[in-house]
Amino acid sequence: MLNLWTFIFLCFLHLSSFNVVLGGVGDSLVSENPFTPKASVIRYWNKEIRREITKTHFLLSKVSPLTAVDSASFSKLAAQNDLASHLPSFCSSAKLFCFPDLSPSLEKHPKDERFAVYSNMNFSNYGTDRLAGVDSFKNYSEDSNIVVDSFHRYSRDSTGHKEQFANYASEGNVVDQNFHSYAASATGGSGNFNNYNREVNNPNLRFSSYGDDSNGHGQTFTQYTENANAGNGQSFSSYGKNGNGVPNEFSSYGKGANVIGSGFSGYGEAANGANDSFTSYGFDSNAPQNTFKSYGDGGNAAVNTFSSYRDQSNVGDDSFQSYAKNSNGEKVDFSNYGQSFNEGTDKFTGYGQGAVVQSIGFKIYGRNSTFKDYAKKEGIVFGRYNNGSSSETAQVKGGSSAVNKWVEPGKFFREKLLKQGTVMPMPDIKDKMPVRSFLPRTIVSQLPFSSSKFGELKRIFHAGDNSTLETVMLDALKECERAPSPGETKRCVGSAEDMIDFATSVLGRNVEVRTTENVKGSKENIKIGSVKGINGGKVTKSVSCHQSLYPYLLYYCHSVPEVRVYEADILDPKSLEKINHGVAICHLDTSSWSSNHGAFLALGSGPGRIEVCHWIFENDMTWTISDS
Repeated sequence: MLNLWTFIFLCFLHLSSFNVVLGGVGDSLVSENPFTPKASVIRYWNKEIRREITKTHFLLSKVSPLTAVDSASFSKLAAQNDLASHLPSFCSSAKLFCFPDLSPSLEKHPKDERFAVYSNMNFSNYGTDRLAGVDSFKNYSEDSNIVVDSFHRYSRDSTGHKEQFANYASEGNVVDQNFHSYAASATGGSGNFNNYNREVNNPNLRFSSYGDDSNGHGQTFTQYTENANAGNGQSFSSYGKNGNGVPNEFSSYGKGANVIGSGFSGYGEAANGANDSFTSYGFDSNAPQNTFKSYGDGGNAAVNTFSSYRDQSNVGDDSFQSYAKNSNGEKVDFSNYGQSFNEGTDKFTGYGQGAVVQSIGFKIYGRNSTFKDYAKKEGIVFGRYNNGSSSETAQVKGGSSAVNKWVEPGKFFREKLLKQGTVMPMPDIKDKMPVRSFLPRTIVSQLPFSSSKFGELKRIFHAGDNSTLETVMLDALKECERAPSPGETKRCVGSAEDMIDFATSVLGRNVEVRTTENVKGSKENIKIGSVKGINGGKVTKSVSCHQSLYPYLLYYCHSVPEVRVYEADILDPKSLEKINHGVAICHLDTSSWSSNHGAFLALGSGPGRIEVCHWIFENDMTWTISDS
């Protein structure tokens, strides 16, 4: 006689081998195994929302792809707090955003190598004691979604060894690289980072104890993180410490980047004859954040040059704390520094204190700088220090056209443009985040989601200390835990069922959800075809949901009062062919928005004085009360 649980399990396997028809008639017929996450969402939708979901509904493409058996298995592991030990298979099966676990590389490379097809590797003790030769990392990890590389004790104690990183991890999405004890105690040779991490999203690059105690091993960073977007940027900790005659050149570093931060901590400390050059560093970038802490402290006869540093950038902040402190014969030259068209902030605290025979020159230096506790002594020269008004600064940089250079054309527009026949630019509405899926509610409800349990979250998703994944998760939690704005109701959701619950709690059960159909027309001029105002074009409220970067698909949903929502056919302005069907939302009350909001930079005016419209980007969505 069969055990009862064995009988139930056999019945489950039997049923899971069949496709069951759910829903009503016509297009709403959905053939789906009844135990899958997708089938569960379909049933939940049809129970909670008055109109049945169709089989082609875009929301279903975001539901977990787990099979019935895998869903039950991972739900059990989550309940037992044991997902961490099965993370690779869980991430792969559930289509999540996870970083690979890198194990030390045991490969032997006794001769010169060309790395053109490698990715996600741990190079441990690679090139140690190498004599001369060249290793080339060309087109390495290029155009990858997640790039995780670790160089630990690379080229240590080598002599005359060269490393070339060309087109390394270019156009990657979410890049995490760690150079630890790289070229330590190396003699001669050089490292060349050319076109490194170009146009990447969310870079996190860490150089720790890089080139320490080295002798004449120079580094060149050319077109490094050019046009990169957001992320932690670069961290140089204890870089070139105790080095001898180490030249480092940063050229076109961070050029055209958006909100990138660089931290130089203990850089060149106690070094002898260091020669660092920062040329076009942070040029034409948006809100760069650079911190130089204990840079060149105790150095001897060092030369540091900052030329066209942060030139033509928008805002930006630099902090020089204890820079060149207790140094001997330090020479620092700031030429054409900080000439941003929108003023930033520069803080010099304890700069040059205790230094002997130093030469520091500030030539054509930007305004709005703070020299606090600056060593007032001979050898410091200020030439053409720009301390004029904001308007004077703008004129120096070529006029007011720079004001909106960092707001993409068409990203914000006025409501009057939403009429048939209008030709207007469309921004890049393409989703740039990694492809992920919702988790089933049975799994996501078992996972912690709060900053108070962040240690447990790091353990589950294998997020290392100071890693990109740690930052990504912490940023999402901070935004989700932020207090709502006045009049706002908000919730972060990691399952389709949770999103349905929030939308119906705000708008009721008679709702519809919309998104822009595709990305055609992006970054081009478009022509508006037929336009339809949702709810008759009347002022209404909606629930907008925007993606947050997280291991599983996470949406930040919030109620948006006093809006009008539109659907519009989007046409090719030349052929007049319909290429897209867009959804746009117009915010009528902008009184609580910041005066520095990109919408006001692009459109003029200020908070509460104008309405602001924008398209719903790919994979974002807006819920409204149904028209029918």
